[in-house]
Amino acid sequence: MSKYLLNKFLYTVDRDPALVEAYRTDPAGTVARWEADHANRILNCASDESSTWLAFDDTERAALATHDYPKLFELGAHPFLTLTLFIGLFERDHAEPLGFQLEYARRLSHMRLPYPDIGT
Repeated sequence: MSKYLLNKFLYTVDRDPALVEAYRTDPAGTVARWEADHANRILNCASDESSTWLAFDDTERAALATHDYPKLFELGAHPFLTLTLFIGLFERDHAEPLGFQLEYARRLSHMRLPYPDIGT
């Protein structure tokens, strides 16, 4: 498991409106394409440098592919990165103010301190 890679996915997808929309409409396909194209690129590196060892495990890939943000939280994905991306994905589906944020809190209400470690 790589919390770094989970957080890198959340961070990079959230900052690209085209990736946000692709992830909303085809999450499994977007995860697969992102993993193939971006997982091993050095973050914020202008050159073509890359690594070769980063990959999601099956649990991470499944949680990302199904938009399972409670599972991502349990896996140690950073809650601020998760929340901001999923607001971009799903806030429009809620009519009431803060609708998605309230749903996010409800779905994570079973979590108790200490929360999962979010250090990478």
